[in-house]
Amino acid sequence: MLMPKRVKHRKQFRGSLAGKALRGNKVTQGDYGLVSLDPCWIKANQLEAARVAMTRYVKRGGKVFIKVFPDHPVTAKPAETRMGSGKGALDYWVAVVKPGRVLFEITGVSEESAKEALRLAGHKLPCRCKIVAREGLEGGEADEN
Repeated sequence: MLMPKRVKHRKQFRGSLAGKALRGNKVTQGDYGLVSLDPCWIKANQLEAARVAMTRYVKRGGKVFIKVFPDHPVTAKPAETRMGSGKGALDYWVAVVKPGRVLFEITGVSEESAKEALRLAGHKLPCRCKIVAREGLEGGEADEN
């Protein structure tokens, strides 16, 4: 699974999910992309499941680009633990995603294959997603395909 090699601080505050994606909101490398419509945290294992679904569908043809990285640590305390006694231990890593962010891109396959692969990947993710073409995305707002 994806995770940072090293971080400056082991534990972080939760942060904010307000607003739209200002960066990473255009399809740059591939022909088709999967765009988030909701703000969410995507776990590293969910990203890996979506990637596997895409590559299996296209039978390892084409090229898949992952445009987000899980670099935000999430902590959790053990079950049935009393309140207090500090912050919990690191549990998993998430990618913080805002609406309009391109999550995956794919190139080198036909349009039908690309759209079906992205549709399968979208089912593995915890947010609503939309499939866009390279020219179908302008400034964070996507047109319906």
